[in-house]
Amino acid sequence: MNRVTRTWVWLRRIFHCRGFGIQSPTDYRFVRYVINEKWPYYAYDELPDDGDWQKRKLGLLYFRLANDRQPRQVIDRVGVMDYVRAGCRKAERVEDTDEVELAVVPIAQNYDNLLNRCGEQSVVVFQDIYKQMALWHSIAHDRRVTVAFDLYYCGIVFFDKKRQPHHYIVNF
Repeated sequence: MNRVTRTWVWLRRIFHCRGFGIQSPTDYRFVRYVINEKWPYYAYDELPDDGDWQKRKLGLLYFRLANDRQPRQVIDRVGVMDYVRAGCRKAERVEDTDEVELAVVPIAQNYDNLLNRCGEQSVVVFQDIYKQMALWHSIAHDRRVTVAFDLYYCGIVFFDKKRQPHHYIVNF
């Protein structure tokens, strides 16, 4: 993605920065201190950096997400387990599980089986949602999903049935 496109995406989402307009304290905390945290964490220097800004930015997000959620089992289909393990040392990569704790997957048509295995504590991250926005909208508005965060580069969904359904756009 070139610099002009990145700037255009950032400008289009400028009114969705740092949790502006989010009324839920839980969602606001998640946006401020997990998604858009700017302070360096303890392991940032140890994490791999191959020069790809988007991979690094998403990797640091997955690190913070694993640090926040502390999952034991992670479904990783995009190759970010180094970042997840740095955030949660007890995390193990699994191919399949009965109940999903944390999953990082590319956006694909066969998401229904994955969402069926999600419980109230599950978090699923769909990567590269900008490539298939119509599919992302159907996932975000699925009846099983309660809270969805659209970060343009990836989408994060939660399944807590005690909460009201909401879909946020975040300038990431």
